[in-house]
Amino acid sequence: MRKVYLIFCILFLLATSAKASYLFLPMDESQSNHLKAYGIAYWVLQKEVEVDWLLNYKGGAFMFKYAQSFENELIIRGVSYQVISDAQSTAILTEISSPASNMDAMKLEKYPKIAVYSPKSKQPWDDAVTLVLTYAEIPYDVVFDDELMYEELPKYDWLHLHHEDFTGQYGKFYRVYQHYPWYQQQQRDYEASARKHGFSKVSHLKLAIVKKIQSFVAGGGFLFAMCSATDTYDIALATEGVDICEHMFDGDQMDPNAQSKLDFNKTFAFKDFKLETNPYVYEFSNIDTHPNQRGLMERNDYFTLFEFSAKWDPIPTMLTQNHQHIIKGFMGQTTAFKKPLVKSDVVVLGETKSINEAKYIHGIYGKGFWTFYGGHDPEDYQHMVAEEPTDLNLHPNSPGYRLILNNILFPAAKKKKQKT
Repeated sequence: MRKVYLIFCILFLLATSAKASYLFLPMDESQSNHLKAYGIAYWVLQKEVEVDWLLNYKGGAFMFKYAQSFENELIIRGVSYQVISDAQSTAILTEISSPASNMDAMKLEKYPKIAVYSPKSKQPWDDAVTLVLTYAEIPYDVVFDDELMYEELPKYDWLHLHHEDFTGQYGKFYRVYQHYPWYQQQQRDYEASARKHGFSKVSHLKLAIVKKIQSFVAGGGFLFAMCSATDTYDIALATEGVDICEHMFDGDQMDPNAQSKLDFNKTFAFKDFKLETNPYVYEFSNIDTHPNQRGLMERNDYFTLFEFSAKWDPIPTMLTQNHQHIIKGFMGQTTAFKKPLVKSDVVVLGETKSINEAKYIHGIYGKGFWTFYGGHDPEDYQHMVAEEPTDLNLHPNSPGYRLILNNILFPAAKKKKQKT
């Protein structure tokens, strides 16, 4: 009798395991930790197992082959999941493939190698991308001028830029922070780096870095930028060969005719903008929507994600996967972008329509892609210099941070599925 019982148990376990073929991670409101779910998807890809990203299904759910180690990791990281049978996974994919549905299954095949462009010395502000990568347990390397000048960037698939000033004006912090030790040390470090690489000015080194990044994207790389790294990147491209720095930044006067010499054909995203030439004004140009001009406060500052066709526009659909489509706004040195200054071929992914402001934009350059996201920290409305970093344990379901992680997984998508 005992032998029969053991055989029955074994057969039951075999039958159960046969049915338990897939792990399904919902990404709608039922998900307990959206941010760590992305980390799980990345971790599974590292194990050389493909992941299905189910666009517009349950908030952009993930699905992959069952393994006990995968389930254990889900439990450890506190990510909601379901164990489903092969038949159930087939039914989901059949539903998604229906021409009547605005859904699609994107196959993720290979984990992207990630680099973050950031000074190696500690800065008096945090970086939202490194915060969320660390929280989601997604590995990355920190690179800066040396690595880019020594041609190490092609080793990576995805590059992030955050709170960087590519114009050589040290963030336009001069008026408030010129006497602070961190500002003075940053200036010394940047000037030493410029000399090391054979440049007489920091602005010249930063232009060389910008051109390296441009070549990276043209060759098929993925670029993601936030805050002031967005507009200063394009300003540096448009002002190639033009001195826009005043004497406190580079030792001589700026070109008085700089504005008339801008070349907007060289930029990724922006056109027809006007430079802010006053070195005492904490702004680079009129691309950014200044807080005093926006007419919004924290209580009513929201932006809306566009809904795209999953089957015909899979790229913007991937980049806008979320469990919420109206997302609370947040400020930064560059908060958002005036829509009339955004080029016509740029895809606006998120906007504040009431003030004609683009928050989240995307485009193609050569064989690669770029995404610009305005603002500094999606869970800190007005983050200040030297303020404590956001604790993402308090925001595991942040829709604003989810947009960053969409960009992390974007390079893993199977290329033949991309139709745009």
